[in-house]
Amino acid sequence: MASSKAPDIEDRKASIVSASGLASEDDAAVLAKLGYKQELRRNFTMMEIFGIAFSIMGLLPSIASTLVYSIPAGPAGMGWFLASGFIFIVGLAMADLGSSMPTSGGLYWWTHFFSSPATRNPLSFLVGYSNTLGLVGGLCSIDYGFSLMFLSVIVIARDGNWSPSNGVIYATFLGCVLCHGILASIMSKIMGKLQTVFVVMNFILIAATVIALPIGAKNRRNDGHYIFAQTENLTTWPTGWAFMLSWLSPIWTIGAFDSCVHMSEECVNAANAVPAGILMSIGSCWLFGLIIMIVLAATISPDLESVTSSKFGQPMAQIYYDAIGKSGTMGLMSLLFVVQFLMGISILVAASRQTWAFSRDGALPFSSFFRPISQRFGYIPLRAIWGCVFLAAVLGLLSLIAPAAAQALFSLAVAGNNLAWGTPIFARVVWGQRKFKPGPFYTGDRFSVPIAWIAIAFLVFGIVLSMFPVGGPNPTPQSMNYTVVINMAVWGGSMSYYYLNARKWFTGPKFTIAADDLTEEQQVAIREEGLDIQKLDP
Repeated sequence: MASSKAPDIEDRKASIVSASGLASEDDAAVLAKLGYKQELRRNFTMMEIFGIAFSIMGLLPSIASTLVYSIPAGPAGMGWFLASGFIFIVGLAMADLGSSMPTSGGLYWWTHFFSSPATRNPLSFLVGYSNTLGLVGGLCSIDYGFSLMFLSVIVIARDGNWSPSNGVIYATFLGCVLCHGILASIMSKIMGKLQTVFVVMNFILIAATVIALPIGAKNRRNDGHYIFAQTENLTTWPTGWAFMLSWLSPIWTIGAFDSCVHMSEECVNAANAVPAGILMSIGSCWLFGLIIMIVLAATISPDLESVTSSKFGQPMAQIYYDAIGKSGTMGLMSLLFVVQFLMGISILVAASRQTWAFSRDGALPFSSFFRPISQRFGYIPLRAIWGCVFLAAVLGLLSLIAPAAAQALFSLAVAGNNLAWGTPIFARVVWGQRKFKPGPFYTGDRFSVPIAWIAIAFLVFGIVLSMFPVGGPNPTPQSMNYTVVINMAVWGGSMSYYYLNARKWFTGPKFTIAADDLTEEQQVAIREEGLDIQKLDP
């Protein structure tokens, strides 16, 4: 129990830092207010936090991986501008929370903090699992996309006279995941600096594409009416719903901004850097993604079915091939899969931090195993990194079943993360608005709550959208969207686990800072939450 006299602020700040050089006293003090001691090294700047989110989004590779969703609606139906605008609103709602309470386990921590006493434990548990598995699902989908792009270059080199089996695709996927695990483990000390390199690589690819495609297709570019007004419907859904399904491309692409939250305990001045990283990454993808989609619409073959059923296995490869020929296509597709590979490194880093944070609070199976921080490798959660690698390798086995099952990995990231993003925002406006204390970034008393409600509505819509079969109603087993099966297993399994077992011991986020390091004000606030000060010490 802390003494009745609050310790001097400078003494308290100094006692918070767990190891010399991990963080500034101010950053460690902000984390201490949330009940955690500083254990990770803060070596990410604001621009590097933006970089990790933007790198994971991997704008052009992600657009290439999801053209199967956007092309069936036609050029004007690609829906990038509208969907990106709603995603930016979600980012604003998350930025309010990220600036107020920056911690690696932010989404489930916020859910627990803002929810009612009766709902805080189960909802926090659900959000933690949904976010963790959603991030690992994102890693799977990125690395699966890498595998298809990498193999498409071989198919192009052989003029379409070879087709990879599901086993070859999985072997490529597995090799990619293992490489990411190794690189995320041994390059931790320069991981922040690498994000700048990754961002530059993304912009080189974007520039090469938006320059090369119009030049290569100069004799057959589509006109303005085709680009901005031509709609198609290659599905058996009504045209309006085909247009809505095209939103899955931007929803999946601009879907990694919560990585800024998960990296917040490794970021300098996190209360400012986290919201800046969220909004800068979404805004950049909104703008440059629109430019890319216009260029693609201007240069794509009007025979859209031939593009989606390309012998190269990738619509983007066919678009390149039609405009710049075999050699140019191999060059740009090679650059494309390199950037996609870099995306996988960044999302593994982010996923491992969420996994570590959730194990720090004892919620994951084998939490005591995943919990330790490796000082030897640069104060990183090494075991959590390899736990994510192992889980991704297992989930990737879906690619051996059928392409439709593998495609569900894309939507697993969408539905799982949408639920994890929306729940704390909902909990704040329904139960916890009076407890919310704005950070340095705040959208204001007038706009913050309406922004939150719009974000919630869009995230719910995104979950529903991600579960629809893309081709139309009455799907076959080969065209079925198995997202509903996978996500119901995740959500239903986590809730079953909670009510059958975890409710007996899971009480929400744990305090890892000693009680003596808490001020009297902090202790009073904690008691008001129904927590026992005597149980705070790890």
